[in-house]
Amino acid sequence: MLEVIDKGCATASHPVPLLFVHGAYHAAWCWDENFVDYFADKGFRALAVSLRGHGQSTRCTPLHSCSIADYLEDVRAVADKLGCEPVCPSDTPWGASSCRSTSRSTVPQLQVLMAPATPKGVRRSVLRMVCRHPWIFMRASTFGSSADLVNTPALAREFLFCGHTPEAIVKSCAARMEPESARAGLDQMFVRPPKGDRVTAPVLVLGARYDGSRIGDTDVSSTARTYETEAEFFPNMGHNMMLEPGWRDVADHICEWLATKNL
Repeated sequence: MLEVIDKGCATASHPVPLLFVHGAYHAAWCWDENFVDYFADKGFRALAVSLRGHGQSTRCTPLHSCSIADYLEDVRAVADKLGCEPVCPSDTPWGASSCRSTSRSTVPQLQVLMAPATPKGVRRSVLRMVCRHPWIFMRASTFGSSADLVNTPALAREFLFCGHTPEAIVKSCAARMEPESARAGLDQMFVRPPKGDRVTAPVLVLGARYDGSRIGDTDVSSTARTYETEAEFFPNMGHNMMLEPGWRDVADHICEWLATKNL
């Protein structure tokens, strides 16, 4: 059983639903804090799913054996029930791609990527984490929990938030970090980059200037180039753009971009 937060309803101005897909260590709650209500109030049907083994979603197999393909199935399962193909804002390239794979029509599917990794996966980000915290990484990879990489206020601020974020927000997020699947992690280490000539719909790529999970602006810009667009960056923000104090600026930008696409 998948946990799905579902608010608002489709309107004539915004007929296409938004299905928010979380990244590693998180669950649907990270979108429900701000974004789901924001877009529901704007006249969208806004949903957020917790992938299997995250949040209140159950799983039939051990968490460590869950793959990215399994997560894609979860997103497909929710999208199939919506009656039309949703736009899937996500902080993972495969999250948005999963919604493209649900399409049963010839209508190109828009994508919104927030602080994504490079199209080649998260190898650079993982190497950075290993170099900075070798003991914590070794413990998390062996006898500890994978959430140990981000579940303290200090680590959450380093990798997920910027230095300006109020401590209360950082602590609240750190306390809610969940273990991630080892197999899914490996899947994201070795992915096949999407081919630019297969991108048939507009893609909005957003980045955060102080994203501790990425290598400067390079990772996000690389993703944007793959999708034949340019990344747009927000100042004074860390990786968790949906939770940072400036989240409304990001939401406004997405809303305005969707309006230009008549959505």
